[in-house]
Amino acid sequence: MNATSPLPRPGRPELARALTLMPAVALAMVDMIGVGPFATLPNLVNKMGGAQAIYGWTAGALLAMCDGLIWAELGAAMPKAGGSYEFLSNIYGREKLGRLFSFLFVFQLIVSAPISIATGCVGLAGYASYIFPKLGHTFFQRGTQFSFFGFTFMGSEKLAFGVSGATLVAMGAALLATFLVYRRITGVGLIAKYLWAGVLGTMGFVIFTGVTHFHSSLAFPPGWSRPQVSGFWTGFSAALLIALYDYWGYYNVCFLGEEIKEPRKTIPRAMLISIAVVGILYITMNISILGVVPFSELHAMATNSASSYVASRAVQLAYGNWAGTIVAVMVIWTAFASVFALLAGYSRVPFAAARDGNFFRFFAKVHPKHNFPTRSVLFLGLLAAAFCVFQLGQLVTALVVIRILLMFGLQAVGVVVWRIVKPNEPRPFRMWLYPLPVLITLAGFALVLHDKKALYHRALVFAALGVLIFLVRAVKTRTWPFSNEGYKTSA
Repeated sequence: MNATSPLPRPGRPELARALTLMPAVALAMVDMIGVGPFATLPNLVNKMGGAQAIYGWTAGALLAMCDGLIWAELGAAMPKAGGSYEFLSNIYGREKLGRLFSFLFVFQLIVSAPISIATGCVGLAGYASYIFPKLGHTFFQRGTQFSFFGFTFMGSEKLAFGVSGATLVAMGAALLATFLVYRRITGVGLIAKYLWAGVLGTMGFVIFTGVTHFHSSLAFPPGWSRPQVSGFWTGFSAALLIALYDYWGYYNVCFLGEEIKEPRKTIPRAMLISIAVVGILYITMNISILGVVPFSELHAMATNSASSYVASRAVQLAYGNWAGTIVAVMVIWTAFASVFALLAGYSRVPFAAARDGNFFRFFAKVHPKHNFPTRSVLFLGLLAAAFCVFQLGQLVTALVVIRILLMFGLQAVGVVVWRIVKPNEPRPFRMWLYPLPVLITLAGFALVLHDKKALYHRALVFAALGVLIFLVRAVKTRTWPFSNEGYKTSA
């Protein structure tokens, strides 16, 4: 269906197909390469005890490619706004479990998406503090131990929030991204290409520095490749979680599926190209930094705020303070590019669900002239700015766990269900080596979750809350499972 095709229901809001392959690749890559790889490296190295971190980065790339093949098959066959919302609805039945699963996906996303965007803004502010240390001055700070209403099986969490100069920078970044995404999709694509150029320049400069100042004795000391028998898998699981967080974003083009030209070709190509290129860049950059920054210093960075500055520190050791400052500016650019791409993609999800009547009608509003979801952009952008007052390090882990359960896991199982139940539906792209990518994806997710019972329980409780809200709305609107009259539009 192109931008001018007749719509299935009169008055149904539509988006315009305008994104071509190059801006789609740019959006996917800048979504993946945010502040993550420039901030999480010390933590990943610390979890693996040194150069064995290469196992985590490589496994993350393999898992991203396998999961990317799942997204590519589904995205090419169902190129609509919302990505996973559309996939889950079609696979599990729009008036059956698909209605519930797709609602749960959107329900978690309106919380997890702003958190994800806020983590990028906070990381950006961390590098700004490297340039302007006075931004670290705290105006207000509070903390509390949150015990989840006394349920011990969910563990406890220290929730800290406050306002500093860096907090204001982070909030400003979220608001600027909201302003730039609040426009027609062709403008978003054009901005993405300019941001993409800066991202590639940043990665290239850091890699060049590491390669030209590489010391193999630092990166690969004697015996580095021999895993410690005790605790290896626990460390590997933690490292894989960090790597997943760094790689995620390749699926962004699926959320924008309704706005992509020739989506049956463009969506798979954009995702697989971005995963392959980013995987090579990540592994090369991280190994090169290992050859410049001593492990003892990386270990120290993992336990304090200096972890935000690892790329600047590597370049500073090679060229001096001036170079560290330049890289900090470049990383700020890269982090902002990711925030921009995240907001552009995620904002289409509540819109798609609301348009179908499976979420609150508030989000279905589109701009009358430029055809983009206005309220969805504003809601997620403003909520992300508000979340910047929290210390979000702990929330990243919870975010990954919730996403695995309510999006990635359901999709990985769903693509098999879809092939069995609807074998004759058109599949413009078929994943390679099916079902091996599905098995690898599910095994990787199980490994990430195996020692995180408290977070797993929290995710299930969160899902239960979503089910309760879904059922209350279904009673009110007389839709499935309380009505057999077919698909209805709800308030």
